[in-house]
Amino acid sequence: MKTFDWKEKLLTVLFWLAALAVVGILFSIIGYIVWKGIAVVNLDFILEAPSRAGREGGISIAIVGTVYLTAVSLAIATPLGVGTAIYLEEYARRRSKFAYLVNLTSETLAGVPSIVFGLFGFVFFVIFLGMGWSVLSGSLTLAIMLLPTITRTAQEAILAVPHEYRENSLALGASKWQTVSRIIIPSALPGIVTGIILSIGRAVGETAAVILTAGSSLGMPGGLFDPARTMSVHLYILATEGISLERAFGTAFLIVILVIVINYFANLSLYRLSHSRNNR
Repeated sequence: MKTFDWKEKLLTVLFWLAALAVVGILFSIIGYIVWKGIAVVNLDFILEAPSRAGREGGISIAIVGTVYLTAVSLAIATPLGVGTAIYLEEYARRRSKFAYLVNLTSETLAGVPSIVFGLFGFVFFVIFLGMGWSVLSGSLTLAIMLLPTITRTAQEAILAVPHEYRENSLALGASKWQTVSRIIIPSALPGIVTGIILSIGRAVGETAAVILTAGSSLGMPGGLFDPARTMSVHLYILATEGISLERAFGTAFLIVILVIVINYFANLSLYRLSHSRNNR
C-alpha cells in the first residue's frame, strides 16, 4: 500500500511538472513576442496601409485580407462540414462503405501538410480554373483545410447528444429532419461552435497555403478575384526577406492578441450556450 501511494505521488508530481512546462513554454513565447513587438504597435500601425514593400506604414491591408479570407473560407467550409457530420451520424448506415470512405477521407485530409494543400490550390484553382492569385482561390483552399476540423468536432458534438432525445422526438410524431433541426443541432451547438472557432484560429495563422493561392499583394482586395495578403503572410515576408524585423514582431504581436481574443469569445459563447441549454 505504501509503495502504491509513493508511485501515485510521483506520477502526480510528474503530471504537474509536465503541465507547468507547457504553460511555461507558452508564456515564454508570448512574452518574447510582446516584449519585441509592443513598441511598434500603435493606432497608426493598425490603421495605415503599408508602404515601400512593408518597410513603412501599417498593416491595415493585411488585417482586411485576413478577415476577408477567413470569412469566405468559413462560409464555404461550415455548411459542408456540419452537413457531412449530420449525414454521417444521423442518416448514413453504420456499416455503409460510403460513410466509411467519407470518414477515411476526412481523417486523411486532417493529416495532410498545409504546403500540399497550397500546391493543390495553386495548380487547380489558380492555374487550371484560371482564378489566379485571389481571395476566392485562397478561400477555397482554406475551406478544404478546415473541413476535417469542422466535420470531426461536429460529429463528436452530435454523438454527445443523448439517444433518448431522438427516441422521444420521433415518438411524439416528429419527422427525422424536425428531430435533427430542432433537437440534435441545438443540443450539439456548443461543440459545433468549438470546431468553427478552432478553424478560425488555423485560418488566421496559415501561411504556406495562402501565399500560393491568394498571393501577397499589398493592394486592398476589392472583390473575390483580387489578390490579398494576410497577416501571417505579411509576417513571413517581413521576417524572411529582412525587410523589417521590428514590424514583423509587431505583426506577430497582433496575431497573438487576435488569437487570444478569439479564444476568449469562443469560451464565453460556449459557456453561454451550455448554460442556456442546461436552464431549459
